[in-house]
Amino acid sequence: MGCWDLVAMVTDCTLPELPRPRVRAARLPGCPRVMDSPNSQPLNFPTTSRAHLRPLGVSIDDSLFTETKNTQKRKLSQKRKTLLSGSFSIGGHLSPWPRYISDQTILHNRKPCSDDYRKRAGSLQQPLGTTKPRYLEQLENYLRKELLLLDLSTDSAQELRLQPYREIFEFFIEDFKTYKPLLSSIKNAYEVMLAHQREKIRALEPLKAKLITVNENCNERILVMRAEERDEISMLKKEKMNLLKLIDKKNEEKISLQTEVTKLRKNLAEEYLHYLSERDARKILIADLNELRYQREDMSLAQSPGVWGEDPVKLTVALKMARQDLTRTQMELNTMKANFGDVVPRRDFEMQEKTLKELQEQLESLRDDYEEVRKEHEMLLQLHMSTLKERDQFYSELQEIQRTSTPRPDWSKCEDMVAGGRDRWHVLAEGKNSDQLVDVLLEEIGEGLLREKDFFPGLGYGESIPPFLRFDGIVENKKPTKKEVVKLLKDAWKERITEEQKEKFPDFFFSFLERHFGPGDAMAWAYTIFEYIKLFHTNEVMSQFYAVLMGKRKESVYIKQKQTIAQLLKEMTNVDSQNEGLLTMEQLSTVLKSTFPLKKDERIQELMEAGGWHPSSSNADLLDYRLLFMEDEEGQSVPFVQKLWEQYVVEKDEYLNELKQELGLELNEEVTLPKVREALMNIDPNLDKQTLNHYLRQAFQLPMTEMPEEDEEREEGIVTQLQTALEQLQMSDIRRMGPREQEPAS
Repeated sequence: MGCWDLVAMVTDCTLPELPRPRVRAARLPGCPRVMDSPNSQPLNFPTTSRAHLRPLGVSIDDSLFTETKNTQKRKLSQKRKTLLSGSFSIGGHLSPWPRYISDQTILHNRKPCSDDYRKRAGSLQQPLGTTKPRYLEQLENYLRKELLLLDLSTDSAQELRLQPYREIFEFFIEDFKTYKPLLSSIKNAYEVMLAHQREKIRALEPLKAKLITVNENCNERILVMRAEERDEISMLKKEKMNLLKLIDKKNEEKISLQTEVTKLRKNLAEEYLHYLSERDARKILIADLNELRYQREDMSLAQSPGVWGEDPVKLTVALKMARQDLTRTQMELNTMKANFGDVVPRRDFEMQEKTLKELQEQLESLRDDYEEVRKEHEMLLQLHMSTLKERDQFYSELQEIQRTSTPRPDWSKCEDMVAGGRDRWHVLAEGKNSDQLVDVLLEEIGEGLLREKDFFPGLGYGESIPPFLRFDGIVENKKPTKKEVVKLLKDAWKERITEEQKEKFPDFFFSFLERHFGPGDAMAWAYTIFEYIKLFHTNEVMSQFYAVLMGKRKESVYIKQKQTIAQLLKEMTNVDSQNEGLLTMEQLSTVLKSTFPLKKDERIQELMEAGGWHPSSSNADLLDYRLLFMEDEEGQSVPFVQKLWEQYVVEKDEYLNELKQELGLELNEEVTLPKVREALMNIDPNLDKQTLNHYLRQAFQLPMTEMPEEDEEREEGIVTQLQTALEQLQMSDIRRMGPREQEPAS
């Protein structure tokens, strides 16, 4: 039996029957020299019951394990003796099988179980009439019998199935003395690995049970919560129905009460008129009765003057005085009628007064509506005029473009020039115009050339050289990936924001590289990162870092933009009371308007469209607002954040244009600090003193200690060119603090 047959038996791999060179069995050390005989008897291997074998992975006592192992070794030794006595009893030579195979095929370092090996073996023809050696047949018969005796219905069937193969392998190890160390080491390695896997399985069993328990508990809790939710929903529905019924009942009561009040008012008016007429009739009746009584008294006095015993003169004087009183009373009555003849009743007065108030309110409402319509009309007129100007400007630009334009390039030719082929070029070119495609193509070409460089030449120690690039000599190109550079720049920004004692940004950048890569590699990384951020203009993180590093933009611009984005995300999270990450389009619009109260409606609409809104969307459509703030591996933001940055740049330009128009100067003319202060307050009246002084310090490049107070004499001496002031403000973080006061309409 050859070495490959032995390996096939150990690894349970079926080897193809290949032609082998004829080798005498005497050359195999450690193996008896036997040969096949036609009279050899079949071997009867002793069958060992495996009822005593435990499943793999079950913990047993060490002494019992040692005793069992020794017993197995003794049984294996007995089986081996039986095997040797049956198979090596004739001639003292190994079986020459297969000795009739051609000697021309030789193994060329190929794995026995590989597909190539099988293909080569399948193409060879084995001569007819060759037979296996008796020893191999008896081993196979023994293996089949042992496998048939196994109880494969238990959980440890696979582990029991391994035992016959282990015994066969033990026979080979003992018989082939020359290969015994190698085969023993192979067997021990597999045994160690099996033991290690058993330990791992044993350690994971409690975890599996715990996971099952936790899963059951979670399912129970979910079912309980769902039941509670259903109960609560049903209760709320019942409460809603009760409230609706109560509302209907109250409405009915209100209608009935209103009807009753109307009826009572009508009855009250009728009763008032009735009692008024009764009062007048009563007064007339009393006057008539008094007149009759006075006449009767006069007649009685005239008929019997002596009855009363009074003086007639005195009675005449009394009568005269009574008539004077009557005359005076009649005059007063006439005066009252003359004065209050036009007076209306109080009820009519109150009704007329109420009607007057309602008419006045309607008049004020109509006046307000008229004022709003008038303002909208003026705004539409202004918009119309600006639209006409833009139309004329666009028409002029169209004429100029038609006159000077060149044929549109065929960008599909660039597919083979970009790493990644057509698919990557389509991803890079999606949604970009020709100018942007040129930038993308230049970046791809530049990246390829940059990776081909192994070294950068040092720029020297000149004053115009940035401090972090001052080096004379050859600098190594570290050749990082684009993703690594973006990650490094983000780490630098995080460390810069948390830094307590601020130093100049270029010095901080070089110190950051020294802390991360050591003083020896800091200069190489500085040159490498500088070349990368100078090349990739379309990458947001790299372009902004390059602008701040070269002094073209203040770092406060980047920090303020990040704070604005964080504040907007916080506002959206506060609105999301369920913490599901979803908002309706109406909620998104409300959050944007509250966070950016100075933005126009069309810019709020642009942000919503960048976030996924379109005209066919409903206000109830849900939006995953967390996706609006995601970044890819190369630091590129989603369209929503990009639109925020674009609007910030446009609003800053508009703000500076308003300032320039308010100053009324040319760019090359000089401007004083008081004039800039006055112009800023005119275009932005809500500027507080601290922010105004900050803008002025940025425009005139003044330290905080040298900033003069308002109305000081030395303010007039601070002068700079208007173009310089606007460029300094363009580099800084400036934004409008409130709306500009509208001029009164003519």
